[in-house]
Order: sequence, then C-alpha cells, then structure tokens
Amino acid sequence: MDLFLTLVVIFCAVFTQSLSGFGVALVSMALLPDILGIQAAAPLVALVAITLEIALLLRYRAALNLRTLRPMIGTLVVGIPLGMFLLSRVDRQIALAVLGMVIAGYALYSLLNLRLPELRQPFWAYLAGFLSGLLSGAFNTGGPPLIIYGSARRWGPAEFKSNLQGMFFISDTLVILSHALSGHFTPQIWQMYAWALPVIAAGVLAGVSLDKRLNPALFRRLVLVLLVILGLRLAFL
Repeated sequence: MDLFLTLVVIFCAVFTQSLSGFGVALVSMALLPDILGIQAAAPLVALVAITLEIALLLRYRAALNLRTLRPMIGTLVVGIPLGMFLLSRVDRQIALAVLGMVIAGYALYSLLNLRLPELRQPFWAYLAGFLSGLLSGAFNTGGPPLIIYGSARRWGPAEFKSNLQGMFFISDTLVILSHALSGHFTPQIWQMYAWALPVIAAGVLAGVSLDKRLNPALFRRLVLVLLVILGLRLAFL
C-alpha cells in the first residue's frame, strides 16, 4: 500500500510540474513524509526531481546564464550539507512544521502575486543561494528562494526558466551526492525509484498531452490552494 500511494503522489507531482512548470518537490514533500517518513522521502524525491530536471534543462539550456548563477552556486554548496545536518538533529515534528510553513508560505506568496522591489545588491544572490541550499538539503524544497529572487531581479521568461532549471540541476546533483555520502540511499529507496521511473514518464506525457486542454493558470492556482492546505496541515497537525 505504501508503494502504491508513493507512486500516486509521484505521478501527481510530475504531472503538476509538467503542466504548470513547478511542483514536483513541493507536492511530493507535502505528502510523502506522511507515507514514508521524512528521512526516506527526502532522498527519494531528490532522485525523482533530478530525473525530471535533466529533461527540462535540456529544453531550456539556450538561455542559461551561468555568470548570473555563480554567486548563488557558491552559497548553495554551503547550505545543502548544513540543511541535511540540521534535519538529522532536529525533532521530526519540528522538521515537519518548518517544511509545512515553507510550502504554505510559498504557495500564499504565489497566490497573492506579490511584486517585490527590484534587487540589485549581490548580497541577495548569496542569500538566495544559501537559503535554497538549506531547504534543498533538508527537504528538497529549494525552489521558493530562487523563484522569489528571480522575480525580484526581473528575469525574463526564458532566462527565468533556464536559470531555475540550471540551479535545480546543480542543487539536485549536490543533494544526491550528500545523501549518498550519508548512506541515505537504502535498497528500499532504489527499489521505489525503479518503480517510479515509468510513473515519471507517464506523468510527463499526461501533463504535455493535457497542456492545451486544461487552463494552466487555473490549474496552477488550484494546486497552490492545495499546497496552502497541505502545508498548514504539516505545520499544525
């Protein structure tokens, strides 16, 4: 039953990102800790995420600006192992509460469509990279700081997508290496990942095929509302 529920969650998460452009880690980490526990969910989601990110990075690589990403990459490298260390030392309920607040906070930010002042100082790039690394190492949810920073930097659509995919790929690679060095990839994790591969492919195909039939903006808002509910549930229940 746990395997079936895990595959259902992964399909929904991949489908969401394929259709709306975000969600694989947020949706997965909002649901899988209840099924597998947060210590097993984190490395599994890292494997699922990098599988999807490779495909997306190939699609958007033309607009990738590594010079813009360099400051964030430096602090990302520091934040990831620190996030993993903190997760291993913090009480499970506290960790789930923090995860829930991150998910709900980002979803509310997106729903309100807030427009932040333009950020020009290099400090903000370093901070965004560090916070993304911290959240990636702990929960695989490093997207919100990068998305908020990219919005405040006024990145254009193509640059936004390509820079995010580049950062996600680097982050996912470092997270996977950290999990491997920490011995988190158990035979059970690899078995679930093997089962998930055809589910990932099915989720991508479903998202792409329904892209023109469903309203992506409406679907995105529905997912964000659901993430607020799931995040608050993790934080307070």
